[in-house]
Amino acid sequence: MQKFSKMTGISVVVANMIGTGVFTSLGFQLLGIQSYFALMMLWLIGGLTALCGALTYAELGANLPRSGGEYNFLGRLYHPCAGFISGWVSATVGFAAPVALAAMTFGAYLSAVFPGLSGTLSAVTLVALLTIVHCLYHSASSKVQQVFTVLKVLLILLFCLILFVWGNSPQAINLMPQAGDETLLFGGAFAVALIYVNYAYTGWNAVTYVTSELDNPQRNLPIVLFFGTGTVMVLYLLLNFTFLNSAPINILEGKLEIGLIAAEHALGGNAGKIMGGVLALLLISTVSAMTMAGPRVLQVIGEDFTLFNKLSRVNGDGIPATAIVFQCLLAIIFIVSATFESVLIFSSFVLGINTLFSVIGVFVLRYKKLNVKGAYRTFGYPVVPLIYLAVTLWTLAYVLISRPQEGLIGLAIIIAGGLIYAVTANKEQDSGR
Repeated sequence: MQKFSKMTGISVVVANMIGTGVFTSLGFQLLGIQSYFALMMLWLIGGLTALCGALTYAELGANLPRSGGEYNFLGRLYHPCAGFISGWVSATVGFAAPVALAAMTFGAYLSAVFPGLSGTLSAVTLVALLTIVHCLYHSASSKVQQVFTVLKVLLILLFCLILFVWGNSPQAINLMPQAGDETLLFGGAFAVALIYVNYAYTGWNAVTYVTSELDNPQRNLPIVLFFGTGTVMVLYLLLNFTFLNSAPINILEGKLEIGLIAAEHALGGNAGKIMGGVLALLLISTVSAMTMAGPRVLQVIGEDFTLFNKLSRVNGDGIPATAIVFQCLLAIIFIVSATFESVLIFSSFVLGINTLFSVIGVFVLRYKKLNVKGAYRTFGYPVVPLIYLAVTLWTLAYVLISRPQEGLIGLAIIIAGGLIYAVTANKEQDSGR
């Protein structure tokens, strides 16, 4: 069976990460934070946290090399129930929700450029077309992913260059800390804003969902995770500096289409709309990457549980086409039935819990002595995973405090997964599997 290359793996990480959050969340952050220093620190801390998580996952994936991500890690390190709940979360929220959010953002940017175009229809069409592509062949899937990811990085750099060189009246930005900034960094507003930033960095773990299809995962997985996540952190810092440099805070505050607004202010209406169309193109690779990675979780669940056996079916090229179509349908349901902000908050909460227990798993891995000889071990252990855990716990606590409804919805999804496992496990025992 043909394997995904190291370059494709990096493309999956970069494409999964660069999507909805960085082009939408700055406006929400500005509602509580007006300091340029604090705003840039948000993206730096979020990036370093994601890098800590990626380095930890590299050890988990190198020592437990199977597709499925957290489903594989938690099931082997804790209990099959923990793995199932994680898989349930990934199947219902982990990819379908971000696919929906990225597609919704694509539709919003596209409809801003072409007012007569339905944003919802554009979002649904994009998801459906990419589902068809990724159901064909590995070669087609890999090529589409690499091309759109390279295009995404180049367009981001071009976007920043154009606004810096030809933008009108750039803002006077002081990135040095001001009086009161040190208090702001440890306050509730910063923690709430970090929720949005952490969502923007979501996706650094994406390649662990296709580990079995990655060429030489024990060697390549750490490289893919490190370089993919590091690249995105640099691009995010550059992008947010560009946004803040291009338009006043009061214009960006509370707005969703940050990139479009910054471009229109810096370049004028028509040029801004062109850049908005460019940003819409960037989101294609995001939807593509998640369409590629997410169904592999459904596939391994189907391999392990008879009730979900149909999801494990693959075509002649080894692609889980049934699982891809299933995820497509879930994403479309989110697109047509829920608001952008509600999906973002509750999915961030659920995914945060998922990765939290996975990172704790590196301590379990070493306690149980499951490390493979010669496989990668987390750089900076135990400080690196502890940093990730501290930041994640802090933000999860503030979700429950500031947005209890979304937090409770997230907990309900997790509990539902546990109940389904109990029923499924009993059926597996009765069938003698």
